[in-house]
Amino acid sequence: MSDLSPELRAEILRLLREGVDATEIGRRTGATRGRINAIKANLTRGTYESVQNAETLNEIETSTETTFGLERDLQNALRRHIADLEPGLTIIDDSKERKVPAGFIDITARDRDGATVVIELKAGTADREAIGQILAYMGDLMENNWLCSRDSCCRGFLAPDDRCSSRSTKHSVGPVRS
Repeated sequence: MSDLSPELRAEILRLLREGVDATEIGRRTGATRGRINAIKANLTRGTYESVQNAETLNEIETSTETTFGLERDLQNALRRHIADLEPGLTIIDDSKERKVPAGFIDITARDRDGATVVIELKAGTADREAIGQILAYMGDLMENNWLCSRDSCCRGFLAPDDRCSSRSTKHSVGPVRS
């Protein structure tokens, strides 16, 4: 993960604001997809408006890129061993994140009782924002009757990565009925 020049970062930001996808930005600029996604995440959070120091921006981007990598590794491992989270869980998302209005659900599963389970992964300790995120995902599924309806149950799990935090434990949210 190398530092980006201010000119290259400005070009990536310009392309992101124009709606160019990460693959095309990487092709045009030579930046890695991980770095581009880290820049996009920080752009969405408003980081670039408050920080102008290039060294600090590089540190923030590198940290975000590392976090994305840890969460991707955690997701791959959990997909292979989903029953370790809860016996009887079955993944129902075709091995990819599900897009909903509030964002992307890391893993969508069904439990042994037929309830939809939204699983959000965090590299480190899950905070209030993570609880809000998973509730928004559950609400999207219920509101649109995608996998949850007025007659069915939807619940969520926050699964922080134990390698990243000595305080992490899995948290269950729900069940919720609309």
